[in-house]
Amino acid sequence: MKKIGMIGIGLMGHGIASNIVKHGYTLTVMEHAGNQPLTSLLAQGVKTVTTPKALGAEADIILLCVTGAVQVEAVLTGSDGLIQGLRSGTIVIDCSTSIPSATQQLAKQVQKAGGVMIDAAMTRTPKEAAEGRLNLLVGSDDQTFEEIKPLLACFAENINHVGAVGAGHQMKLLHNYVSLGTVTVIAEAAACARKSGIDPAAFVDVLAKGGGGGMALERLKPYLLNDGDTSNLKFTLSNALKDLGYYTTYASDTHADHLVASAIMKTISMASDEGHADEHMPHMVSYIAARN
Repeated sequence: MKKIGMIGIGLMGHGIASNIVKHGYTLTVMEHAGNQPLTSLLAQGVKTVTTPKALGAEADIILLCVTGAVQVEAVLTGSDGLIQGLRSGTIVIDCSTSIPSATQQLAKQVQKAGGVMIDAAMTRTPKEAAEGRLNLLVGSDDQTFEEIKPLLACFAENINHVGAVGAGHQMKLLHNYVSLGTVTVIAEAAACARKSGIDPAAFVDVLAKGGGGGMALERLKPYLLNDGDTSNLKFTLSNALKDLGYYTTYASDTHADHLVASAIMKTISMASDEGHADEHMPHMVSYIAARN
C-alpha cells in the first residue's frame, strides 16, 4: 500500500489520521504545536517527523489539513518546505479551506518539483471526521482522482469530483458562503423575534415547516431553544470571517457579484471587532439582539 504522510493533526485532522491507520495504511505525521495530542496515534504505530521536507522524503501521498492559504504556502514553499523534499510522483492532497487561485499557483510549483497537487476540501465537523463520514469536494484530473479515491474513502462518506485542481476549493467556498450566510440571516431574524417577544419554539417551528427549514436552522436550534447551547455549530466567528474573506476574493477573481456576501461579512466582522471573535456562530443571535 502507498505510504501516507499528513500535516495538520488538528480537530479534523486527528479523526482523518485515525481512520487512515484503521484501514491499514502506514502513516507519518509532522510534529507541530497546533496538533491535537498524538498519543493515541503513536499507539497505533504512526511515525513522526519534524519538518515538511522530511515528510516529503517519507510518503507517496501527503495530506494537508491546515488553516488556510497562508499556511498551505508556508508548508509547501517555506524553509524546509515540502517541495524541497518531494519525491517524483508524490501526490499532495490539500484538504484545507483555501483561495482557489492560490491553490492553482501552488499546484504549478508542485508539478515543477515532480509531484501532483490536488484539492479535497472538507465539509461536516470533527465528529464526522472521527467517524469517517466527511464530505469531500475534490479538484483533480481524472487519473489522479481514481488513484486516491480508495484513500479518501477511509475518512469520507461522500466524495464529489467537482472539476480540475482548484475546483474543490471553489465549491467549498460556495458551500460555506451559503451555509454561513443562511445562519447569519436566521440569527438576525431570531434576534428580531426575541426582541419582539416571539416564543423561540414557535419561531423554530414555523421556519422548520416553511422556507426557513434546513441544516442552518437545525444547527441553530439548540442555541435558540436550550439557553445558548452552541454544540451543533462549533464554528468561530474568526473562522467564518476567514472563509467569507476567501469567498469574496474568489468572487472578485471570477468577476462575480458579492454584495450580499460583503454585507454578511460586515455583520460578523462587527461582532468579531467587539470581542466575540472566538465565540461560535450561534452567538450572533445574542450579539445582534443586544446591538440596539
